[in-house]
Amino acid sequence: MKIAVMSCIHGNYEALNAVLSDIDKQRADKIFCLGDLVGYGPHPNAVVEMIRSLDIPTVQGCWDEDIVEGLNACECSYPSILAEKRGKKAHEWTNDQIHPEVREYLAQLPLSLREENLCFVHGSPHNQHEYLMPEVNAFTALERVMATGADVLFCGHTHVPYVRTLDAGQLAVKVQQPEGSSTKQFTATLKQIINAGSVGEPRHGRPNATYVIYDTDDKLTTLREVEYDYQLTCQAIIDNGLPAIFAWRLAQGLEYAERAEDPTHVCER
Repeated sequence: MKIAVMSCIHGNYEALNAVLSDIDKQRADKIFCLGDLVGYGPHPNAVVEMIRSLDIPTVQGCWDEDIVEGLNACECSYPSILAEKRGKKAHEWTNDQIHPEVREYLAQLPLSLREENLCFVHGSPHNQHEYLMPEVNAFTALERVMATGADVLFCGHTHVPYVRTLDAGQLAVKVQQPEGSSTKQFTATLKQIINAGSVGEPRHGRPNATYVIYDTDDKLTTLREVEYDYQLTCQAIIDNGLPAIFAWRLAQGLEYAERAEDPTHVCER
């Protein structure tokens, strides 16, 4: 079976349409979405309506949660005061635009989904706001996958696609207690973290939308990059009064101009 996995659409309807068209060409048997349907982009309602109409299994992203629970539901910090002002403006605009039935839909989204030995989350199994960066400590990465009981963990949130294979081999866990210590050994099979990148706001240096195709028979992952007319979304961002830098970074495929020294605790909106 071929499974398409996409994430972080962020109200970019043009990008979503292009990705869905490409998925159709790849003849995927099933589609999963890893959340952040709204935020930043100019068409939050249209994006959600498309996902709902196609009945695509979807998990809740951090932006989705914020629109339901209120700004800064995760109590994360921003990389700068300027970024915080932009984030608040984007949240207020999105919150004003969202239809009641869309907010209701976002509220009932699960935090994770399972398909046999595959697990789907937005950030990590522990927190939809946690960034699983490609360079995260190997033990931490392995723990995140094993916590799900799955062999393959699909995530998004970073907006940068990657595939990381974790060969645990023979593991030993030593427990020290007052009455003595004990060691337990076990063998772990190969685990993988597959990041789908971002449909609507890529940060890999190009404006193209990204998603992944996973072949469950061959266990092969293909990182797909889809071109589309991103200038239409950029213009809509400006026309709707959203921060102009959102259009700039979409066109560049980059983050904010300023970055935090430690991105692991930052939830950038």
